Amino acid sequence: MRRWICVPMMALCLLLAGCGGEKSQKQAAAARKPYQDMTGCKMAASVTCGTGSEDALTFTMNCDYVPEGKTTVEVLSPETVAGVKAELTGEQLKLQYEDLCLDAGTLSEEQVSPLMCPARLMSALRSGWLLEQNEEKVGDVSCLRLCMDQTTDSGKKILSTVWLRTDDNTPVCGEITVGDEIIFHAEFTSFSFYDILQNSETGS
Repeated sequence: MRRWICVPMMALCLLLAGCGGEKSQKQAAAARKPYQDMTGCKMAASVTCGTGSEDALTFTMNCDYVPEGKTTVEVLSPETVAGVKAELTGEQLKLQYEDLCLDAGTLSEEQVSPLMCPARLMSALRSGWLLEQNEEKVGDVSCLRLCMDQTTDSGKKILSTVWLRTDDNTPVCGEITVGDEIIFHAEFTSFSFYDILQNSETGS
């Protein structure tokens, strides 16, 4: 009799676990959908290179991300590189300062520039392979944490992790890990989808 009761209880536990996993996956899919459907977005962020190191350097920048077009980035600080602009079309990166435009060459999948960190996090939300999802707090903000794999064809392991606000799915922060090292940490200070901006302009 005891064995007969045990089997259904195990099956019930597995069923409940499966339902929880499915709910979590649906939550992640719903959070990513606006990014997969968007025509573009505008964002401001601070990107720190060498997190936890004495030599850590933080850039603040504005980024205009266009998935199917030209993505532009302008560095606001530090002062030594303020005004530097980057353009990314496909895999071609160009750095611009005042009236000078320098071709920085083709970006290989293994090379990740701090200037393109916010755009790469957006790309991960659109097409990265979802590895993990869970709810976490960033300070006092309730977030959905999504970790996505963008490992290259050559086998170079690149993971992008983004924390999205649970109330509107806008980004709070993100990290890019190459191998086992966190190379960039981004803090988003503003974010708007193109359609929200356009609706706001039309309404005004």
